[in-house]
Amino acid sequence: MKVRDYECDLQGVVNNANYQHYMEHTRHEFLESLGVNFGQMHEDGLDAFVSKVTISYKKSLKSGDHFRSALHCAMRGPKLTFYQDILHTDGSLAAQGEVECVLVKDGQLTRGEFFAELLKDVLR
Repeated sequence: MKVRDYECDLQGVVNNANYQHYMEHTRHEFLESLGVNFGQMHEDGLDAFVSKVTISYKKSLKSGDHFRSALHCAMRGPKLTFYQDILHTDGSLAAQGEVECVLVKDGQLTRGEFFAELLKDVLR
């Protein structure tokens, strides 16, 4: 991925909120690679919500920087937790995040069965 000018703040570095956008994009790409269609999920009454986000900022990205976004995940009770790293091209850490997601089916919190089934081969 590449930092765009408008993602930077007055100090010339990526604004903190944009790291969350990068992480969200990475989660969506990961889930889509497993066949998840968020529009179809919603039509089926199933919605994923972020319930908690923690981000530690390490070494700022700047306009034009290329970077890599990586993740791994684990089920923690009914929550799917993503552990995410934003990495400079030299491998140094720009930001590290932990994002907890829950699933709601027809307005009711689930025990995460959809995620558990979807990720059974990934979470070995």
